Amino acid sequence: MRDVVRAYIEKYRLLTENRPVLVGVSGGADSIALLTILVESGYSCIAAHCNFHLRGDESLRDEQFVREYARKLDVPFLMTDFDTRKYAADRHLSIEMAARELRYGWFEEQRAATGAQAVAVAHHRDDSVETLLMNLVRGTGIRGMSGIRPRNGFVVRPLLAVSREDILEWLAGRGLTYVTDSTNLSDAYTRNFIRLRVLPLLKEINPSVKDAIARTSEHLSAAEAVYLHVVEEARNAVVEQGDRLSIAALMRYPSPDAILYELLKTYGFTRPVAEDVYLSLTKESGKTFFSSTHRLIKDRDYLLLSPLVKEEVREYTLTGGEKVWSGPVELSFEKIVIKEDFHIRKDKNIAYFDYDKLTFPLTLRTWKEGDWFIPFGMKGRKKLSDYFSDHKFSRLDKERTWLLCSGGAVIWLVHIHDQICCVFVLTSALSADHLVAFEHIHTLAAEHGMVIGGGESIGDALLIPNPVPAVHRLPVNGISGDTEYRVRFCDQRDIVPTRTVTG
Repeated sequence: MRDVVRAYIEKYRLLTENRPVLVGVSGGADSIALLTILVESGYSCIAAHCNFHLRGDESLRDEQFVREYARKLDVPFLMTDFDTRKYAADRHLSIEMAARELRYGWFEEQRAATGAQAVAVAHHRDDSVETLLMNLVRGTGIRGMSGIRPRNGFVVRPLLAVSREDILEWLAGRGLTYVTDSTNLSDAYTRNFIRLRVLPLLKEINPSVKDAIARTSEHLSAAEAVYLHVVEEARNAVVEQGDRLSIAALMRYPSPDAILYELLKTYGFTRPVAEDVYLSLTKESGKTFFSSTHRLIKDRDYLLLSPLVKEEVREYTLTGGEKVWSGPVELSFEKIVIKEDFHIRKDKNIAYFDYDKLTFPLTLRTWKEGDWFIPFGMKGRKKLSDYFSDHKFSRLDKERTWLLCSGGAVIWLVHIHDQICCVFVLTSALSADHLVAFEHIHTLAAEHGMVIGGGESIGDALLIPNPVPAVHRLPVNGISGDTEYRVRFCDQRDIVPTRTVTG
């Protein structure tokens, strides 16, 4: 058997001989066989034992047995104690799951502390068969049908090539003793039930049922490799920059629901949630789904993913005295004296405001429910949420939209949507003697395809007879995340622009 185990280690490159191996040793037949074979094969081993204090004197017996056997082999011995029942109760876990978490957590701590190359555990072929049957009963995908893997991170399983029967025969032939966990004789645990009651029944159908299931597991492991290759291919085709999943690209695959689950699993989504997402693909946009780490929004043509973040400040103040202000967007300010030869620059990213009618500090914030404005040509208010809906803003587009506000009123909406730069300009006349100057600005703006008008949101004195704020959408080609915006604040003396809103 030792030669079979050595060959298995070499086949899957589980261990090298130049670094120590941390070996999990319970004292049972399997772990005693594993430690003995590795030591005899020339590996530098460290025996690691966990006392879970679940079986009274038996637990103490096991600890002492492993300690003595490690001394006999001249192997370093490490051990720890756990209050397993308390750990399980505090975290609402089964005893089995609690012991597993405690065991592997401590193993990894000791591996890192000792510089061991791996943690070797004593799972054998029968364990893999039992695991497959357990997963099958509970419901599983192709991964669950592949049994136990030879390697999982730093955890390696050199005994998967041999059966429990092989191990017992080898120990008997060597005259090696071991301890028996009395809980293994009870069918109260699922694994024990399968081992003690299900597999004997299956052996009545096929005496070689364990070998047959093991071969099936190997075939499914090969199929899994092909499956995962296709999943990675789909990931490259479906997931676009910014964690957007193209629905059209997804639907070109023969089993899009399976592909979707594999892609979403990366972001922490469970299978039931992934199934709900798939059912939403043919429904209206806007539905939101959550994992422990991410949020997914079903948009028209995409599934939009974004990380869940802690609540953060989403509002900033600007005094107006800044030359350059950097935040979630970047703004620069400049004052320019209005003279007769003043001309509005033909710049799609400049907004002009009546400096005297602004209330400082200004506020830059994200939009919230209830925000409104008065679109050009309308006398009534329009909710920003309705504007977003009319212009097919995704949920993420809305959240990435920033509002420049004066005295609580929205004076400029800064956002990038598709390839449209939207600028909201609200101005008012300073006084009657400056009406001509602002009419001049208004005329130039019209020539450049812009609209500047008065609005009740920043003052009562208006440039034009009726309070009609201006809204203008300017097409921009090839907008990127480095698009710049400028804002200008105007009074009788000068104009203040803000530059560079990077969105």
